[in-house]
Amino acid sequence: MMNKGAVSWRSALQPTVALSTTEAEYMALTEVAKEVEWVRAFLKELQYGTDAPTTVSTDNEGAKVLASNPVSHSRTKHIAIRHHFIREKVADNLVWIQYVPTEMMTADSLTKALARQKPMKCAQLMGMV
Repeated sequence: MMNKGAVSWRSALQPTVALSTTEAEYMALTEVAKEVEWVRAFLKELQYGTDAPTTVSTDNEGAKVLASNPVSHSRTKHIAIRHHFIREKVADNLVWIQYVPTEMMTADSLTKALARQKPMKCAQLMGMV
């Protein structure tokens, strides 16, 4: 989101099998961090860059903690190293991860089947209505 409008979005099946929802969200955070890095570089070329971290929202507190804590855990040793990219970007202050309750998650309309009212709310939050 930028200036209250959606700038970049994507909905796709994850290429890797996750063993938990926390792991799936953690992998998704890595994909978001890669996109954030590209968009920030593009904005810098346009001389619209910023040094402030980009806020990334997640509705999974476990994934947020995992991304913010660079300690290796026995429960996460099976996660491929490539998915730990998010930790590096959090440590570099490029990304700041905030927890957003599921009922306030804007991206839900792109990732799951919803009751009739929720897609309209998501569209409003994305600046599409």
